Amino acid sequence: MSEAAGGVQSVDRALTILEVLSRVAEAGVTEIAAELGVHKSTAFRLVTTLEAHRLVEQTSDRGRYRLGLGLLRLAGATTARLDLVQEARPVCRQLAADTGETVNIAVLSESSALYLDQVAGSSALQPHNWVGQHIPLHATSNGKVLLSGLDDGRLDELLRSLPRYTSLTITTRSKLRAEVAHVRECGYALAIDELEEGLTAVAAPVRNAHGDVVASMSVSGPTFRLPEDRVAEVIPLVVTSAQEVSHRLGWGHR
Repeated sequence: MSEAAGGVQSVDRALTILEVLSRVAEAGVTEIAAELGVHKSTAFRLVTTLEAHRLVEQTSDRGRYRLGLGLLRLAGATTARLDLVQEARPVCRQLAADTGETVNIAVLSESSALYLDQVAGSSALQPHNWVGQHIPLHATSNGKVLLSGLDDGRLDELLRSLPRYTSLTITTRSKLRAEVAHVRECGYALAIDELEEGLTAVAAPVRNAHGDVVASMSVSGPTFRLPEDRVAEVIPLVVTSAQEVSHRLGWGHR
């Protein structure tokens, strides 16, 4: 068996263990091995790996396992993202209709921004589908908004590498920190020709019930359709829309 095939088989077996424990509540290595049709040593290695990631845990009766709290963390993150997309979708549609441009929702994913949802406006004939794609934080309006919600320690971690994409990409830490400070102060971020020449975007923060920045909402389009005067008109629309989604997630009081 090739290394790749062996890896897939291990993943399949690990997922089967989670399914078994969801069905029987708890089980010992011998029972798990029997369910998988493998040797006890193989089952033990798989269970130990899952335990290291807190996906399973040992019960008070040592040697028996049950589903771990790590699954709740994963489920909670998934539920929060689904709630975000569900609450934001009608607002995104209205914003796309009002501006005619493409509206995106992005969240922080390790050291990049991950696009969760997109609605195309009437002016976007064949928009690039960003959903599921990761983009750099320092060269995008969504990224700058997400950076604005981080503390200085986490911000420093994410500013270690600032690759250049265009002549206008911010590539120095001091300038990016100043940009992030400006976003915190004014409540929105701009990126004009920073990721791609000819692409302009405006973004604003989406907050949860605690006031934390959990996502970013943006309007983007060709720079020729979003000159300075048009950007000035779009900014309040984006900010108001992001605040509306924030209210839907429990932030602030009406």
